Amino acid sequence: MPTVEITDLKDGDFLLDVREDDEWQAGHAEGALHIPISEFVARYGELTDAAPQDGRVHVICRSGGRSAQVTMYLFQQGIDAVNVDGGMQVWQAAGRPVITDDGRPGFVL
Repeated sequence: MPTVEITDLKDGDFLLDVREDDEWQAGHAEGALHIPISEFVARYGELTDAAPQDGRVHVICRSGGRSAQVTMYLFQQGIDAVNVDGGMQVWQAAGRPVITDDGRPGFVL
């Protein structure tokens, strides 16, 4: 499965967060698109509308398991998607900002 390290992500890379609502509300990466894995198939059109046409979709969850499932699904749909290794836990450990919806500092649940 295509995988990318947190350190390989650049500002402006398209990030899809597939964690559930309570995890997202606790804290997330700024600019990420949030579609919980439990709603992913029903909301798939939101991703195709928001994702860059010829760009890569970086899929993230808490630790990498759920995002791996979504990455495989997207890959099967012909979308250039990669799993973010280690997920939001590694994101936060690497010192990347985690915020709440109102822009305050958040945390990984």
